[in-house]
Amino acid sequence: MAGNTTNISIRMDSDLKAQADALFGELGMNITTAFNIFVRQSIREGRIPFNITLQPNRETIMAIFEAERIAKDPSVKGYNDMDELFADLRK
Repeated sequence: MAGNTTNISIRMDSDLKAQADALFGELGMNITTAFNIFVRQSIREGRIPFNITLQPNRETIMAIFEAERIAKDPSVKGYNDMDELFADLRK
């Protein structure tokens, strides 16, 4: 099998990698084995083998509410294009 393998390189947050190494070590494998399991399962199912959903966090939800409030506030100045905005910023 060694002749049929290839190397890949991925970037990962160092804290995340340490947590993954610890978890997979507890499961009796390394990160390479875990990644291979993930890829094989993805191929078997023809998809990522778990649900991925967009669930904004609290900070994002609060930012959305603030943006909606600002958009409805008639006292907040609006702009029709970026040139108008930048001209106002230069004042």
